[in-house]
Amino acid sequence: MQQSNRYIIIFSLVLTVVLGGLLSGVSQVLGPAQKKSQDLDTKKQILGAIPAEKAALGDMEPEQILARYAEVISSEVADYQGNLVDTDEKGGPLFAENVNIEKNYKKAPEERLYPVFKYSADGKKSIIVPTYGAGLWDAIWAYVALSPDLKNIEGVSFDHKGETPGLGARITSDEIQARYQGKNLYDQGGNFVSVYMVKSEKTPESKLGPNKVDGMAGATLTANGVNDMLLKYIGFYQSYFDKHVRTGVLSMNQEF
Repeated sequence: MQQSNRYIIIFSLVLTVVLGGLLSGVSQVLGPAQKKSQDLDTKKQILGAIPAEKAALGDMEPEQILARYAEVISSEVADYQGNLVDTDEKGGPLFAENVNIEKNYKKAPEERLYPVFKYSADGKKSIIVPTYGAGLWDAIWAYVALSPDLKNIEGVSFDHKGETPGLGARITSDEIQARYQGKNLYDQGGNFVSVYMVKSEKTPESKLGPNKVDGMAGATLTANGVNDMLLKYIGFYQSYFDKHVRTGVLSMNQEF
């Protein structure tokens, strides 16, 4: 019996070491491919916030998407106070595309990094900011393209981890995302109020006004998550806007 127990223990240890080594090897082999895939997906979502770019993405190969991104997008990173940050915690160069929004979301707002993506193509300019929040079941996020004067939403690219198909998951549809185009982030007094999705669907435009969009039937809690996400996260960028956009004139800095 003692030999049997010893054999089982040794066998289990050897099996654990072998499987651990195999998993480690697989991770090292697949790691670069996974990182490349994530990088492509992120850049595709950023471009997708621009309606004209989104329309063309479906016909583009991965290499073409990456080339287009490099052609029309520049980026930088700010802290909560709006100061630009160009080095990471280890002192290396910091790139906006490498900032993990999901991990940042777990930190206090004052400790987060805030990536900014600047779009410029064919005389059209826009500033794109990532947002992150909680839907009904899991995380939701979006890249929001703002007009050069920062007043209006030019386009959005929503995504989620686990919202209900046909209900909350509709935030990824072109129909829902198109509702945000042209909506105003500020009230008549110039105060930031974000854009709010109402509860009911098929609400007449006359009742929505410049700061509201039509709702999603049966998905009120997801809509509430979207509202909270946009209000808070775009709000966190106000210090950056104040420091890098001329107050009143609201024109982008010369680098943009």
